[in-house]
Amino acid sequence: MGRAGLEKDPHQVAEMFDDVAGGYDRANLFISLGQDRRWRRHMVRTLQLFPGQKVLDVAAGTAVSTSELARHGAWAVALDFSLGMLRAGRKRTVPKVAGDAMHLPFADGVFDAVTISFGLRNVQDPHAALAEFARVTRPGGQLLVCEVSRPRLAPLRAGHRFHLRKVLPMMARRFSTNPAAYTYLAESTEAWMDPEDLGRTIAAAGWTGVAWRQMTFGVVALHHAIRDES
Repeated sequence: MGRAGLEKDPHQVAEMFDDVAGGYDRANLFISLGQDRRWRRHMVRTLQLFPGQKVLDVAAGTAVSTSELARHGAWAVALDFSLGMLRAGRKRTVPKVAGDAMHLPFADGVFDAVTISFGLRNVQDPHAALAEFARVTRPGGQLLVCEVSRPRLAPLRAGHRFHLRKVLPMMARRFSTNPAAYTYLAESTEAWMDPEDLGRTIAAAGWTGVAWRQMTFGVVALHHAIRDES
């Protein structure tokens, strides 16, 4: 079992997630201290979807977030490039598609919204992925990105760094089938852009009205945007 590097080679990242797929949901529950459920509820509330609207959930993993969207009336599709993750979510009865976030296998403007949860920082070229999300979203449609962040206050930031470097590896050894993958998780979190930079990257990829907020003491950021209608 291995881990991907920060160059984020798509094949390495997919293989890494294949390795952790079996225990992924369980590990996430413990490592997030149960907050992952709360973050998903915030995502659904922010989108305010109408029944029957079409949503593409990118980097969906085992389709946990996709199922939450479907439970609230959306027609939601789970897309991931890890076949192992999609197989691990086979009991969740939403449509599942194997695909790359930078090269989506869909026509232009077919979705009312695109979401991605804790997956954008694993993409080799986030700008290219965000542009693809815009391509497959109808004008006026929505984007929602839920991604790791860092607290603004120095004491909280120091505590967060300690959690990533010391606590997270210990929890991964206890709950994950591939603890090395969570070393990548910690490193990719520390290397990830700040919410302001991500907001600018989203805007540069064809989205307007970009707004964001941090949650859970700043360790997660939720970005919302609208597909440019021009």
